[in-house]
Amino acid sequence: MSALPVDTAALRAALAAEPGAAVRAFKAALRGVAEALKARFLDGAPARELVPARARAVDAVLILAWEHFFGGRTDLVLAAVGGYGRGELHPGSDVDILVLLREAEDEATAAALTDFVTLLWDIGLEIGHSVRTLAECERECAADLSVATNLMEARRLAGPEGLFAEMRARTGPAVLWPSRDFFAAKVAEQEARHHKYHDTEYTLEPNVKEGPGGLRDLQVIGWVAKRHFGAETLHGLVEHGFLSEAEHAELSECQDFLWQVRFGLHALTGRREDRLLFDHQRALARAFGYRDDERMLAVEQFMQRYYRTIQELSRLNEMLLALFDEAILASHDAPPQPLNRRFQIRKGYLEVTRANVFLRYPVALLELFLLLQQHPEVKGVRAETIRLIRAHRTLIDDKFRNDVRAKALFMEILRQSNCVTRQLRQMNKYGILAAYLPEFAQIVGRMQHDLFHAYTVDQHTLFVVRNLRRFDVPMFAHEFPHCSELIHKLPKPELLYIAGLYHDIAKGRGGDHSLLGAEDAEAFCLRHGLSRYDTNLVAWLVRNHLLMSLTAQKKDIQDPEVIHAFAQQVGDQMHLDYLYLLTVADIRATNPGLWNTWRASLLRELYEATRRALRRGLGNPIDKDELIREIQGAACARLSRHVVEPARIDALWGGFPDDYFLRYSVDEIVWHTRAILKKADDGRPLVLARHDDARGGTEIFVYTRDAPNLFALTAATFDQLGLSVHDARIITGLGDYALDSFTVLEDTREPITGRERIRAITRALKRVLDRPEAAVQPPQRRAPRALQHFRTPTQVSFAEDAANHRTVLQLITSDRPGLLCRVGRAFVECGIAVQNAKIATLGARAEDIFFITDAEHRPLADESRYARLREALVRHLDGDA
Repeated sequence: MSALPVDTAALRAALAAEPGAAVRAFKAALRGVAEALKARFLDGAPARELVPARARAVDAVLILAWEHFFGGRTDLVLAAVGGYGRGELHPGSDVDILVLLREAEDEATAAALTDFVTLLWDIGLEIGHSVRTLAECERECAADLSVATNLMEARRLAGPEGLFAEMRARTGPAVLWPSRDFFAAKVAEQEARHHKYHDTEYTLEPNVKEGPGGLRDLQVIGWVAKRHFGAETLHGLVEHGFLSEAEHAELSECQDFLWQVRFGLHALTGRREDRLLFDHQRALARAFGYRDDERMLAVEQFMQRYYRTIQELSRLNEMLLALFDEAILASHDAPPQPLNRRFQIRKGYLEVTRANVFLRYPVALLELFLLLQQHPEVKGVRAETIRLIRAHRTLIDDKFRNDVRAKALFMEILRQSNCVTRQLRQMNKYGILAAYLPEFAQIVGRMQHDLFHAYTVDQHTLFVVRNLRRFDVPMFAHEFPHCSELIHKLPKPELLYIAGLYHDIAKGRGGDHSLLGAEDAEAFCLRHGLSRYDTNLVAWLVRNHLLMSLTAQKKDIQDPEVIHAFAQQVGDQMHLDYLYLLTVADIRATNPGLWNTWRASLLRELYEATRRALRRGLGNPIDKDELIREIQGAACARLSRHVVEPARIDALWGGFPDDYFLRYSVDEIVWHTRAILKKADDGRPLVLARHDDARGGTEIFVYTRDAPNLFALTAATFDQLGLSVHDARIITGLGDYALDSFTVLEDTREPITGRERIRAITRALKRVLDRPEAAVQPPQRRAPRALQHFRTPTQVSFAEDAANHRTVLQLITSDRPGLLCRVGRAFVECGIAVQNAKIATLGARAEDIFFITDAEHRPLADESRYARLREALVRHLDGDA
C-alpha cells in the first residue's frame, strides 16, 4: 500500500523553528495519518495492512523527535514495547515506549526526556513510557511477568544496537523467566483473565482484545513461541513443527478478522474501544457490508461470524497450549495404558494408538468421547490427538452419519450415566457435534440481537442439556428437589436430552422454529432407531417447548378453564412431567437473570393445577362454583381458629366477587380478611405487605375505595420507589372497593429486604392513595444504557374472554422506567378498568397481558373502542405524552 502522509522534511524544519510550530506540524501529520487510515478502512482496506502502517508512521514521528532531542547520544536507546513493539498499532492504541539508559540519568538527560515525552503528549499521542537502566530492566523483569513480556517484544527505534542487545541478553530466558516458568505463568494469567470474563466467549457485548477467544489469546501463543523457540512470528511455529500450514492459515484468518473488528471499533468511535457494545455491533455490521435478510438481521450475521471466529481461536489456543505443555513441562514419556486397539492413556490423557486411526476407522471420532465418559479418571485428550480430530472432521459425511456403528455410539453417549454434557461440549468445541448433526452446525455462533437471549443458540442448547443432566445427578438434587424427583420417574431420560438438543435447532431459518425443529427431531429419532412412540414424544416436546412457559406467563392460571385447556393440550402425566422439566431447564439457560423464585412458582403452580386436572379426568373438569365453595370452606376453617365470627366473615365476603376467591389462595384470603375486619372504618386505604416465599417476591395488598386512576397511581408509586411489578391481580368488589394485589421486587430483580424498607413502601402508598384524584406523572428516570439500543415499536392486540366477561389486551413494547404508569394513564383516558395483569419483561422487551373491562365492568367487544385504546397506548408509550 502507498506510504502514509508523513513529510519528514517538513517536520524537521518545524522542530528547528519555535516550539509551537513543531507541535502544530506534528499534530497535523498525525491527524493526516488518522484520516488516511480511516478512509482506507472505509474503502475496504484490510486491517492487516493498516495496523502496521500506523506503527510505521508513528515510528517516523518518534524517531524524528528523538533525533531532535538526543541525536548522537550513544548511551540511550528508544525502543517500542508491547503491541507497538510487535509493529502493531490500532487507531486508538497506546504507544508504549522504553527509554533504555546505560547508567542512571543525570539532570540534563532527565530534563530532555521530560521535554521529549511532553512533546509526544502535546501532539496527541497516547504515550505509555518507562525509563530504565540495564540493571532496572533486569530487576523489574525478574519481579513482574508483564515487564518481561514487554521487554521480550521490544523493538529498537533509535540508539546503539549494542546497548539494546545487552538488555535483551540480560532479560532473556537464559537468565530470567526460563520457558518452563514463563509458560506456566502465562497459562495461569490466561485462566485468571478468562475467569474475569466468566470463562465464556459468548457474552452479549464481548471484549475483542481481552475476552476468551480474543486477540490476547492469540498473543499468548506468540509469547510462548517466542520465549521457548525464539520464533519471531507465528509462522516460526510451522518451522518448528508445532503448527501446520493449514493451522497457521486458520490463526491468520482469525487474527485478520479480529483486527478488522478492533480497527473498526477504534476508527468509528474515535478512541480506544475494545468492547463490542450493541450500538457498535450495528455500525460495524453496516461497515462490513452485512444487510438484513428475511432470516437474520445484518448485526446477527456479523456477530455469528465473530462468535465462530473466537470459537475457532479458542480451539487453536487450547490445542497449541497443550502441545507447549507436553513439549515444555512434561517429563519423559511414560508407557501407555491400552484401552483398545485404537486408544490408550498416556500420563492421564487419552490418545490414539496410531496416527491413521481415524482414517482407518472413522467412527472412532465418536468412540473417543464415549471412552472419556466411561473413564472419568482421564484428564483430557492429548494435543496431538486433538490435532488429528480436527484434521479428520471431514470424514463425517452422510455415509458416516448413516453408519449403524456411528448411530449406536451417539445414542450410547446420550445414555451414559456420566459426563453427557461435558462430552457434548467437547464435541462442540472440536467441531464434531456440528459435523455429525449438520442442523446443529447452522446454530453454531448464532445469536439473537436482544437482551433476553444471553448466549448464542448452540451454547444455550448445551446449557439446556446441562440443566437437564443436573436434575438427574444426585449431588445436585438439592438445587431443584422437585425436578430431581420427577426425572428419576421418567422411563427414558435420554429423550429429554434429545428434545433439549433440538428445541431451538431451527432458530434463524425462517418460519416457526418449533415446528421446523420438531421435523428435525423426528428425523433424528427415526434415523437412530427410536420407536415411533418415543419419536412422537420427542417431536411433541420440541413442537410444544414454549407451551408451558407461555401459559404460565401470559394466561390467567387461576382460571379453571385455562387449566383445563392446558391439560387437554398436555394429555397425560408423563407428557406433563417431560414438558415441565424441559421448560425449567430452558428458562434457566436463556439468561442468568431470567430464572427466579417468581417464575419457578408460576410454573410449579401451573404444574400442580394441571396434575390435579389430569387426575380428576379431562372429561370431568372442575366447576367454578364447586371450587369457590372449597376455597371459602377452607378459609372459614382457618379463620375460626382466630375467633373470627362467621357472621362478620359472611358480611364482608358478600361484597367480594367470585373472581376474588379464584384469584387468591386460602392463605391470602385469611390474611386479607383478618386485616380488613380489624381495620378502623375511617375510609382510609389499607396497605398490607409481606414476603411471599412461594413466589419469591413481596406481596403488596391494597384495599381502598376504587378510583379510575388507581392502577396508574399505584404503578407510578412503585416505579418512584424503585420497584418492578411482576404480577397484578386487580379486583373490584361489589361495593366499589378495590382488592388489588401486586407482587413486586427491587429494580435489581432482588427480593425486598428489611422491615424499614417495607414500612417505607406501605407509608408511601397510603400517602398517595389518600389523594387518588392527584395527577399521575410517570417518573423521569433514564432507561439503562443497554435498553436504549433496543427499541420495540408498541404493538397492541385484543381478544375477548367471553366466559369471564372481559377483554384480553396483549401489549408488546420497549421496557423502560414508568412503563406501567404510562399504560395506566392511557387506561384512565379511555375509561378502562383493569381486572388482572400478567407482567413479563424479556430483556429490553415488555410483553404484558391485561384483562380489562370498561368502567361498567363489561368487555370492550367493539372495534372502535379497540382503536381508541390502541391509539392512546401508542401515543403514551411511543409519543411525547
